[in-house]
Amino acid sequence: MKIFIHKIMAITMACVVIFTTMSFTVDMHYCGDTLVDIAVFKEAKDCGMQMAMPASTSNEMKAMSCCHDEQIVSIGQDDLKPTFQKLDVEQQNFVMAFCGSYIQLFEYSETQEILFDGYPPPDIVTDIVILYEQFLI
Repeated sequence: MKIFIHKIMAITMACVVIFTTMSFTVDMHYCGDTLVDIAVFKEAKDCGMQMAMPASTSNEMKAMSCCHDEQIVSIGQDDLKPTFQKLDVEQQNFVMAFCGSYIQLFEYSETQEILFDGYPPPDIVTDIVILYEQFLI
């Protein structure tokens, strides 16, 4: 269960990082009050009912057009790359300690330590096999 929760949290955090750094644009085309087309990452198709406006259009003529476009722009973060060009003394000490302890995890030791070497076994007071008369044949 713990591994499953760990995997779910890792996937969730990966999605959070992806969606916070990704920039996208949602383009919508309305004809009157009706949504005709919506597009993500590209321009929405118009309905074909755009009126042909003369070259010298006034603001009143532009207001008569029934179609309009809306754009929603989401700009992601760009400052996720930390720079390691300037490390102060505390950061250098941390990096060295971390690398040293990490490398020691994978070192192979030829000699095996015997942890009970300093503790001799107890003296046998009575022979239990003879006391209970249990012999292997």
